[in-house]
Amino acid sequence: MLPELTAQALFTLEHSLAGPALADCGAVWTLLSRLADLIRSLAAGLPAGEWEEVAPEVWVARGVVVPQTATLIGPAIIGPDTELRPGAYVRGSVLVGRGCVVGNSTELKNCILFDEVEVPHFNYVGDSILGWRAHLGAGAICSNVRTDGRTVRIHGFGDAIDSGLAKLGAILGDGADVGSNAVLNPGTVLGRGSRVYPLSSVRRQVPSRSIHKQNGDIVAILEEAK
Repeated sequence: MLPELTAQALFTLEHSLAGPALADCGAVWTLLSRLADLIRSLAAGLPAGEWEEVAPEVWVARGVVVPQTATLIGPAIIGPDTELRPGAYVRGSVLVGRGCVVGNSTELKNCILFDEVEVPHFNYVGDSILGWRAHLGAGAICSNVRTDGRTVRIHGFGDAIDSGLAKLGAILGDGADVGSNAVLNPGTVLGRGSRVYPLSSVRRQVPSRSIHKQNGDIVAILEEAK
C-alpha cells in the first residue's frame, strides 16, 4: 500500500479509540467494512461508570447532553465532551471521539471522527474517516456512492486504486479544513493540514499542506511568516 494512504501518514492515532485497528489495517478504508464489529468490541472495554448506554448499542460518555431532537442508532460510541446539537442524526456504525461537534441536521453513517472533529452545520459524513481536528464548513458533504454503481476508485496516486467498496466517502487527514458547500466525491483523500475552498467539487487526492481551489487547481500552502 502507498505510504500516503496509511493511517500513520494521515492521522495521530492516539486521538481515536480506533487508532490501534487503523494502524494494522493497511489501506485505511478497509476498516470501514468491519466498523460495526469494532465498535461493539470497543464498547465492551469502556470504563464502567463513565459511559451510559442511552439506546440499544449506543454508548455515550457521561456528561454529553443528547438533545430530544437528536436521533442515535447503534452501534455507536460518542466520546466525552462532545457536543450533539439539535437534529443530529447518527445512523449506525459511528465512532465519535472526544471534544467533537455534531451539529444541526448533520448525518453520520459508518464513519470515524477522531478527537475534536467539527461537523457543525448541515453536513453528511458517510463511509468516511475524519482525522484529528478536521473540520467541515456548513453544507459540506462526503459523497459515498458513484452514480454508475461501480466500486469506488481513489485517484491522484498514479494509477487509480480500486477500493473494492461500493460505498466509500472521504478520508481527511489531521487538521484538514473543508469550506462551506464543498462536495468531497467518493474516494477523496485530503492530506494533513490541507484545505478545500468553498463550493469546490473534489475528485482526487489533495496532498498534505495544500489548497484545493474552486477551479480544481491544487497549490502548496506557503509557510506563514513568523
